[in-house]
Amino acid sequence: MTPLRWTRTLRTPHSERLLASRDGKDVAAADLHYLPDGTVAGTVILLKGSGLGTDQVPDLLAELDQEWLPGVDLGSGHLNFTVIFGEVLGNYEPNAAS
Repeated sequence: MTPLRWTRTLRTPHSERLLASRDGKDVAAADLHYLPDGTVAGTVILLKGSGLGTDQVPDLLAELDQEWLPGVDLGSGHLNFTVIFGEVLGNYEPNAAS
């Protein structure tokens, strides 16, 4: 299986969004929030049709931990994830013509 390619799509002083793709197709998204106490709270969304299942979640979280979060780890209690299966409905933006 082709490995996932993670790309940062958004970054603020206290959070960032990552998008995972495989073979040119988006398969997962992660929002990471850096809290004042040094904890990182993450939400990972496995996209419908991605081929990712619950059996792959531990490896996916470990990969995020190792590649993107060097200052914390799952075993320390300073990193936690909520994992969701979801479907992209669309992008909604303000109408620039108004």
